[in-house]
Amino acid sequence: MKNVPLLLIGFRFLLAPVMIVLAYAYGDEARLSIVVLLLLGILSDIFDGIIARSTGVSNEKLRRMDSQTDLLFWLSAGWCAWVLNPVLVQHNKYAVIMIFVMEGLTYVFSIIKFGKETCTHAFLSKLWGITLFIAFVGIIGFGFAGWTFTLAVAFALISHLDVYLIILFLPQWTHDVPSCYHAWQIRKGKDIKRNRLFNG
Repeated sequence: MKNVPLLLIGFRFLLAPVMIVLAYAYGDEARLSIVVLLLLGILSDIFDGIIARSTGVSNEKLRRMDSQTDLLFWLSAGWCAWVLNPVLVQHNKYAVIMIFVMEGLTYVFSIIKFGKETCTHAFLSKLWGITLFIAFVGIIGFGFAGWTFTLAVAFALISHLDVYLIILFLPQWTHDVPSCYHAWQIRKGKDIKRNRLFNG
């Protein structure tokens, strides 16, 4: 079981290029297949952390690998959305650009302060991941970018602000910080409570 988290991360890593190849090779015919792969990807993301914590193998190296794989996976999903719905993505380009800028800034701020990328796995970031999945199902599966996309953008704003504050408050780099409140508690030298299922 201790190897399962790494296998799940590797599985999600492989899904990224497969989705892109499907989008280019089969176009609209690949929509359902890509949605299924998105579902498998987010399930692997949920369970790799749960299993890692329950088996005692959750460490900095694994969590950083998980974060970077997540980034690759979601970028690939966005690429597929653009390949299959270029007009729709173009119509929402300012929101898309804003998300890219916010995500990029988390890396800039963290690297400037700590010398390495952020790896918070915060609660709000997890919620953003769920709304992002729903938005991609709408865009890739049905060519729809209504309330589901708006919801994802809203959670992108909230979750990134939370991460910025986590980076600001943390006195030194650490991974798996549930929220900016918890980061503030760490700054004050207090022990924080983590949910073993989601952020232990």
